[in-house]
Amino acid sequence: MCGLCVVVSPDLSASTFCAALDTMRHRGPDETQVEYGPGRAFGFQRLAVVDVDGSRQPLHYPPDGPERGRWTVVCNGEIYNYRELRARLVREHGATFATDGDAEVLAAAYHYWGAAALPRLRGMFAFVAWDDATGTVHAARDAFGIKPLYLLSTPDSLHLASEKKALMPFVSHGVDRDALAHYFTMQYVPEPATLHPAVRRLAPGHRLTWRPGGDVHIDRWFAARLTPAAWQPEAAFGAVRDALRDSVRAHLRADVPVGAFLSSGVDSTAVVALAREVDPDIHAFTAGFGDAGYSEIEVAQDTARQLGVRLTPTLVTDADVLRELPRIAWHLDDPVADPSLIPLWFLARTAARHVTVVLSGEGADELFGGYRIYREPASLAPLDRLPDPMKRGLHALSAVIPEGVRGRSYLQRGTTPIEQRYYGNARMFTAAEKLRLLRFRAAPHTAVTAPLYAAAEGLDDPTTMQYVDLHTWLPGDILTKADRMSMAHSLELRVPFLDRAVYEVAATLPTALKLPRGSRTTKWALRRAMAGIVPASVVDRPKLGFPTPTRRWLRGVIGEWADDLMARSQTKDLIDLEYARGLLAAHRADPRTDNSRKVWTVAMFCLWHEVTVASPREHVVTALG
Repeated sequence: MCGLCVVVSPDLSASTFCAALDTMRHRGPDETQVEYGPGRAFGFQRLAVVDVDGSRQPLHYPPDGPERGRWTVVCNGEIYNYRELRARLVREHGATFATDGDAEVLAAAYHYWGAAALPRLRGMFAFVAWDDATGTVHAARDAFGIKPLYLLSTPDSLHLASEKKALMPFVSHGVDRDALAHYFTMQYVPEPATLHPAVRRLAPGHRLTWRPGGDVHIDRWFAARLTPAAWQPEAAFGAVRDALRDSVRAHLRADVPVGAFLSSGVDSTAVVALAREVDPDIHAFTAGFGDAGYSEIEVAQDTARQLGVRLTPTLVTDADVLRELPRIAWHLDDPVADPSLIPLWFLARTAARHVTVVLSGEGADELFGGYRIYREPASLAPLDRLPDPMKRGLHALSAVIPEGVRGRSYLQRGTTPIEQRYYGNARMFTAAEKLRLLRFRAAPHTAVTAPLYAAAEGLDDPTTMQYVDLHTWLPGDILTKADRMSMAHSLELRVPFLDRAVYEVAATLPTALKLPRGSRTTKWALRRAMAGIVPASVVDRPKLGFPTPTRRWLRGVIGEWADDLMARSQTKDLIDLEYARGLLAAHRADPRTDNSRKVWTVAMFCLWHEVTVASPREHVVTALG
């Protein structure tokens, strides 16, 4: 796991490039390498995980022969099947290698197979390669967007980096208002946008080619599809179990210590239990708060005892949160108002003191149907079956029912088409609320989701919701916070559920095996597959996922901090800060009022603006200090 920065430009400044690369040294503190060519620079911050003493980057391929050094490559990530690919490349093409690492195997694969190499790579990656024979830049990102890749292009230059902060020296400031509006709906900035209009992200499963003086060409090499099929339950459970067991084994490959995150749910417990089959000494880590109902430490400790693994817990205090919030915001690059990233920050910091790599459970909910909201279509079915004229009448009726009256929300949601009502797990400000909050008009959230609904045509509603989340919530929230919070502490986080083989099984599971009718259980196939492997006390435990006491926070000193932050924020031209402060005041004044998620979303944007736009130099010193 590392950080890469590549600039191809006639106006290349070595000092500016090195300063940009240095902002990512947390991603790879083991080694810094910079290499210059005519009008180009390749920089790399290395976290040594495989072939620790070799495999320095940038690397050149082939190592010998008439095309020696044709390719210059930097890669952030891990290729778990690199040994198998290496053997195949030797067998089929007589490939030679100068290192024992996975990055050179990736370079060789691209040399011999071109873009056809991408579907053969089992792993997480974002890489950039310069082909000296054709003067072309090639770049690609893994299938699900586990590893990030930011880009900035002009007619005669291209800038690529693992984090947006490395591109800031080359960017004029400004805020993408459509992206900001989507953030206030979804609590994250949906890819490929960022809040800086000139900077974009290469989308998951996409590749890029560019020649100086030409246009950037981006196309898709992988598209996640959900294709439910007929399965016999026991056969499905066995296929899930076999794929996940094999994935965990592959994800344990490393030349450094590997640990795992452990919460109270089935996802992380499954990963730890299967990892223990390979490494009985696997070290697990968990985190929580002192508030009742907001700590998974006790459950994780009980699970660890049953599995016979060592567990190191981290208890997070309010003072810890206040102290670290500016650093967290700086590392995020764009605001993410998911409070669960806060315990993840402290969890990663603790784990990094003991191991270099951790396995984690991200991706299970999106692939196996783990969110409770996926059960909503079944609860709304009585309304959905009504004739359209009756649904329109009930929808009109719901609009005049006073806020807070029981049944109002049910009527509204049940008479609203799924394409309009569902845009992901987090629903912050409604369209009406954004008219009050925002000082500008911007595109509705359907600008993001409409193409996804079109692509999901023919799927039932729960599977359609999964499909939307796979392409928005997963890369925009779940994987962004996982990458940034772990890499901030030089910790490589691996996600066995997002292995292509696991996906290929999960994608074919019908709704009946994920969300069985008449049951409140989610991820049913996964839970049944893990029965006998995961302790019985965990198999059917509801999802918590490192919960945070945001509601209480904003009634105490963290609420005072948020009010002061909004009062001094230089974002008055973008949002109505007095409206937002009013939401906070109402939240603090009445225990029955819960505006915590909306207020937190505004506060994280204001903090991002302060850290990134208003006074970035001060916060860079704090973050790096």
